[in-house]
Amino acid sequence: MALFSSYSASYSIRCSSNRDNHDQNKQKLNNLRIISTSSRSSNKADILSPTAGVANTFNSITSIPENGYIPKEEVRQNIPTRKQLVDPHRQGLISQGGVGYMQTVVIRSYEVGPDKTATLESILNLLQETALNHVWMSGLLSNGFGATHGMVRNNLIWVVSRMQVQVDHYPIWGEVLEIDTWVGASGKNGMRRDWLIQSQATGHVFARATSTWVMMNQQTRRLSKMPEEVRDEISPWFIENQAIKEDSPEKIIKLDSKARYMNSNLKPKRSDLDMNQHVNNVKYVRWMLETIPDEILESRQLSSIILEYRRECGSSDIVQSLCHPDEDGILKDGLKQNNDISLLNGFSLASEILEGGGLLGSYEKAPLRYTHLLQTQGERGSGEIVRGRTTWKRKMSTAIPFST
Repeated sequence: MALFSSYSASYSIRCSSNRDNHDQNKQKLNNLRIISTSSRSSNKADILSPTAGVANTFNSITSIPENGYIPKEEVRQNIPTRKQLVDPHRQGLISQGGVGYMQTVVIRSYEVGPDKTATLESILNLLQETALNHVWMSGLLSNGFGATHGMVRNNLIWVVSRMQVQVDHYPIWGEVLEIDTWVGASGKNGMRRDWLIQSQATGHVFARATSTWVMMNQQTRRLSKMPEEVRDEISPWFIENQAIKEDSPEKIIKLDSKARYMNSNLKPKRSDLDMNQHVNNVKYVRWMLETIPDEILESRQLSSIILEYRRECGSSDIVQSLCHPDEDGILKDGLKQNNDISLLNGFSLASEILEGGGLLGSYEKAPLRYTHLLQTQGERGSGEIVRGRTTWKRKMSTAIPFST
């Protein structure tokens, strides 16, 4: 996943000062839904017109070359060259004072698992799609996978270096979500992108996510500094809000052959590659989760995942997935603890355990953690692709997490 600029904060993304602007854009979106139902023939004429845009509402997608020829790809995509406020086709609009993006999505049947809730892969795919749509709406999107015009001129692409997702509840099939996303600076040469997923019907927050991105030269495959022209393009879109605040990110240790669970000889398929010709990071997560024991997957659900990317994975690489449970078994913040009560085999003997429920009852309620590693394997040795950590909490008995 490579994106522009392609969870536990409690603030509201759509603050009151921007609410009027947000509502106006939403009204424009509703109006455009009617306009977009015009006949296909008139739409075709609009696309070919040098002054018209999508549904007669957007600016020209591109200036017509002197030879009068418009590449078919540009006609089919109709990528805006200027900032747009609403997108009737994707149910999206510019928000947060004109620099953020909010999109309405519906959970499809193919995005849920056996328990009728959206899978983590589906959530990650939605994060990727809304991020790409954000840069689409900005008017900065060039012909790269989330790359701006300045990035294409410098032969640069985005690569993710770190990502964290926190899931409070999993949406169910048919549920309507609102996904907010925005970007900010990360050091001198990086960019941060955040997301907030909430229910349109109730306003409940389902998930939060944050990520860090750096630039890579598409030919040399080496990291690059951010050129000034690219900084000038994206810096007006930066805001300071953070979906997840990490003052001092916890280091993820590197696993070795002593890891308890291992899945070897994983080979990427052509369908696993993205437009930048490397394995998409959603595929990495699938390889990681396949090493989790079945009994955990049946009784628990993933509540958070942290990913630290080391190198890209190509189509010819053979991958090994390692997984090991954390030694403490139960997170220390998962149970109430007293300073005068000791730990027994990693389990907190807090007062709630002593008073009732027993050790096993507290174990079932507390989250579990696993450390992960994806690495290449071959005659030349192994090379780290991504380190990860997952946290799992007890699965709810019903697919509907709260009353509407």
